Amino acid sequence: MPQTQVVFFREDDGTAPLLTWLDGLPAKVQIKCTVRIERLEELGHELRRPESDFLRDGIYELRASRQGVHYRMLYFFAGKIAVLSHGLEKEKEVPDGEIDLAVGRKRRFEADPDLHTYEE
Repeated sequence: MPQTQVVFFREDDGTAPLLTWLDGLPAKVQIKCTVRIERLEELGHELRRPESDFLRDGIYELRASRQGVHYRMLYFFAGKIAVLSHGLEKEKEVPDGEIDLAVGRKRRFEADPDLHTYEE
């Protein structure tokens, strides 16, 4: 059984931004990102660089790269649950606006976890 439960953030319209982003990626990148998510389930707070890194304000990134492109999946913890906010491609660093988006989703999740937990 995984050490950490990983869930996807759910928008008010019922979509999961991380899953929508992931679906648009090449198959080999999807596999790499899925492996990172599985490692987050296995290790939770113990996951470190190069697979994960802390950004700021309770927001972390899962890190994957392929052919010089850097893919990042932003997430946060709510107790023992890791919540995946969304994904992006980055240049040198994750833009502040992307981190701010994840911080806003963290607040919304904390206010109503049931509403903002994606279920298929």
